Amino acid sequence: MIILGVDPGLTRCGVGVIEAGEHRRLSFIHVDVVRSSPDITQDLRLLAIYNGLSEKMDRFEPDAVSIERVFAQSNRNTVLGTAQAAGLAMLAAAQRNIPVALHTPTEAKLAITGNGQAQKIQVERMVTRILNLTKMPTPADAADALALAICHALRPAGALQGGEREQHLTAAQRQWAEAAQNSTRRRINHDRGM
Repeated sequence: MIILGVDPGLTRCGVGVIEAGEHRRLSFIHVDVVRSSPDITQDLRLLAIYNGLSEKMDRFEPDAVSIERVFAQSNRNTVLGTAQAAGLAMLAAAQRNIPVALHTPTEAKLAITGNGQAQKIQVERMVTRILNLTKMPTPADAADALALAICHALRPAGALQGGEREQHLTAAQRQWAEAAQNSTRRRINHDRGM
């Protein structure tokens, strides 16, 4: 299963791609940042982010896209740009019939480090260790995108598509995963007119 993680942002939008194999084996494929210049108009910035995300999805053909769930912040301009970039990632995935999962930063931290309140440096170190990288991915947006992809690989919603991972689920997690996947299948089939 190829998972593309997106850490949404209007200036820098992190993109991380991993492969989730049997026995929870995770492999690094790609990490990058899609950028837009603050010197151009908002519509052109959004177009640059959309085009960059679309290119990554076409290039890596992910089985799932994992996006950071936007949450309220005190800086309204920041949250607005983040929400717009997240929406573009969802749109690009939907146009390609790729299932989308939204994960909060706390979920990602918990999946990566076992601590939902972990510091950014702890998450970056664990991402580096989990994916056997020789150095930490930079900038932080890139590491966060990989963390979101890893989070999705380790969360029950993606578990049934990875073979051996199903054995590690509780009965309740298995039911939840099956319901989530059935919902996604119904949505995709409906969109395809089936």
